Amino acid sequence: MTDATIYHNARCSNSRGALALLREAGIEPVIIDYLKDPPDRATLARLLRDAGLGAREAIRTKEAPYAALHLDDPALDDDALIDAMVANPVLIQRPFVVTGNGTRLCRPPELVRTLL
Repeated sequence: MTDATIYHNARCSNSRGALALLREAGIEPVIIDYLKDPPDRATLARLLRDAGLGAREAIRTKEAPYAALHLDDPALDDDALIDAMVANPVLIQRPFVVTGNGTRLCRPPELVRTLL
């Protein structure tokens, strides 16, 4: 298997770790710097669905927009949270890795091995 995509942030140790593990396995993935080239709404919703996650499980709660937008409100549904993540990509957990074996939020990075 050689096809893989990683939604990557080079400043994130989990993301760097997942990328290193892919490369150690002989895979040079397509690297998407999701802060510069964020996924559109449909892509983000598909990543979440394919990874078996709800939006709340994949949102970064310690980022400033999370508090500023009051995203901790339990009344907000996945649609509202996905909209917030699309508008503020810094809120998207990373790294998402997609291979022919599935999609996974690889936190910790060792989870990438389940996709190899």
